[in-house]
Amino acid sequence: MNFDYTVVRSAKRRKLTITVERDSSVVIHVPEGITDHDIDQIVQLKQKWICEKITHPQKYQRLPHGPGKELVNGESALYLGRFYRIEIVRGKRSHIRFSQRFLIPEALAKSGIEPLRGWYISRAKEKLAPRVKRYAAHLGVDVAQVKIVDERYRWGSCTVNDNINLNWRLIKAPMFVIDYVIIHELAHFIEANHTPRFWNIVRSQIANVDKAKDWLKENGQLLEEAL
Repeated sequence: MNFDYTVVRSAKRRKLTITVERDSSVVIHVPEGITDHDIDQIVQLKQKWICEKITHPQKYQRLPHGPGKELVNGESALYLGRFYRIEIVRGKRSHIRFSQRFLIPEALAKSGIEPLRGWYISRAKEKLAPRVKRYAAHLGVDVAQVKIVDERYRWGSCTVNDNINLNWRLIKAPMFVIDYVIIHELAHFIEANHTPRFWNIVRSQIANVDKAKDWLKENGQLLEEAL
């Protein structure tokens, strides 16, 4: 099986790691000193593993049809693992309120789903960063910065600059799923690869790892839907 891969070099990286994204693209992160020839040899050694990951069934089950939702009365939107009704309200308010339902000003609703996306992003910034700091303290690792990002094929990632990137769409997931993604990325500060030691670290912080992974597999596409 032939496949292409992207190489990302960094002076701060110590180990080579291979990642197969949800879109089946292959990304190889390497220290600057490793040559293209060395990378190619390692890829050949790992070819069977990479091919298995590329051809593996989707990490989440696809819905038979897209929801096709709009910001209208009676529709619903996902937040922290639950669907809440949307109510379009008249008046001079210029921002979305949440009170066991989404109260969306009529003027905002007319501009499409972008205002709700902005609301999600602001809530993600408000709720996710403190949880990263809390779990980082438990694990004894230092996080330079928590960034809420728009990444199509990743729920989270950690960088060589000791930053944690979290997909804003996670704010739609239950909190135990959010915690799993956060701990997963923080554990990479201690163990770069998905070794038994890595999973022991993750499970030491969260008991329902398998439940969280299953939830993402079954519901991951819902998080990626615009609404």
